[in-house]
Amino acid sequence: MFVEVHLLQNFALSNLNRDDTGAPKSCIFGGTRRARISSQCLKRAVRTYVREEALVPSEMLSWRTKWLQRELAGRLVSSGMEADQAQQAATRALELLDLKLKNGKTEYLLLIGEREIAQIADLCRTHAQALLTAEGGKKGKKEGGDLAGLFLKALDGGDAVDIALFGRMIANHPEKNVDAAVQMAHAFSTNAIANEFDFYSAVDDLQQQDDDEGAGAGMLGTVLYNSSCYYRYANIDLRQLAANLGGDADKALAAVNAFLHGMIHAVPSGKRTNSAPQNPPALIMAVVRDKGLWSLANAFVVPVSGLRGDLVALSGKEMLEHWNQLARLYGQDGIRYAGLATYLSPDAIGVPSAVGVTLEKGLADLMDRVMAEARSALS
Repeated sequence: MFVEVHLLQNFALSNLNRDDTGAPKSCIFGGTRRARISSQCLKRAVRTYVREEALVPSEMLSWRTKWLQRELAGRLVSSGMEADQAQQAATRALELLDLKLKNGKTEYLLLIGEREIAQIADLCRTHAQALLTAEGGKKGKKEGGDLAGLFLKALDGGDAVDIALFGRMIANHPEKNVDAAVQMAHAFSTNAIANEFDFYSAVDDLQQQDDDEGAGAGMLGTVLYNSSCYYRYANIDLRQLAANLGGDADKALAAVNAFLHGMIHAVPSGKRTNSAPQNPPALIMAVVRDKGLWSLANAFVVPVSGLRGDLVALSGKEMLEHWNQLARLYGQDGIRYAGLATYLSPDAIGVPSAVGVTLEKGLADLMDRVMAEARSALS
C-alpha cells in the first residue's frame, strides 16, 4: 500500500536551495533549464517542520549530528556525574559502538533517535564503573556479559518517526541501517527559468563624508534569484513504514499524518529573510494505491509558459492531462483513492474530466480521506 503526494507550488522571487556557488540549484529537463530544490533539502524542511510544530512527541524524533559524544556527556553531567568522568564514559561508549572520534566528533553524521540517545546514556550510568576502568574499554565485558552488545542493542531505531520515514545508514553497523519508507523526488519548475541577478549595496551608518571611503556604500554584492512554479512528488510505502516502527499501526499513522503536513506546509529556509517565500501549494493531489507508482513529472517535459496565461493553472491542467494519459493506458487497478484540493478553478485545470479523481472541498477533507484509507490499510 502506498500514499502518493503531488504538489504544485509557485514561489515568487526566491533562492530556496543554493548550489556551491550560491546560485539557486537547477537541472536540465526536457532540454530546458529548470529551477530545482533537492530532495535532501525538502526532507530537512519536513523534519524541521514536524519538530517545530510538535506533530509527534519529541521523543519520537531523531537528531542528525556528529556531536553525540558531547550530547551524551552533557546528559551524564546533568544526572550528577563529574564532567571528566562523563567525558570518559561517553567516549568509551562510542568506542564500544566502533564510532571513532576526531576532535570530539564522530567521523560522519549519525541520524540517531532521541530514545536511542537516552538508552545509551542510561547504559553509561548503569555501567559507569566498567566504562571508567580498563574492563570497560574495547573488550566490552561486564560481569560476564557483552557490554558492547548492550550498547549496540540500544541502536534499535528508538521508534523515531523521521528515521522510519527517511531511513538511515550507519556505516560501521549496516545491520542497524533502516530502509526508507519515503521516496522523495527533487522538485523542479514546470517553467523554464533564467536567474535574476540582484545587485545590492549596504550603507555604513557611521561612515562620514571625509572618511577615506567617502560617502559610498560600505559593501557591494550580487545574489541570484528566480521565480518558479515547482512540481513536487513523494510517496510513502505504508508496509515498510509499519515494519520500521515495529508493526505499530498507531505510530505508523502518526508518521503518515506528520509527513503529509510537513510535505504540504514546510518551506526550505534558503534566503528566507531576503525573500519571504511564504507561498503555499496551489494544488495538492493525493493517491492511495495497492501497487504501482506514478510520478507526473513527464507532464512538464515541454515547459509551461506563463506567456500563455496563468502559469500555475496551466501547470495544473498539464498535470491532470498526464494523469489521464496514464490512467487510460495502464488502467486504475489497485488505486483505492485519488483526490485533489486546490484554490484554482476546477474547470480551468480540467478537474471534471480527470479520470477517477475526486475534488475535495478543502485540504482538511483531503487529509481525512487519505488518513482513513491509510488506517484501513494498516488495520
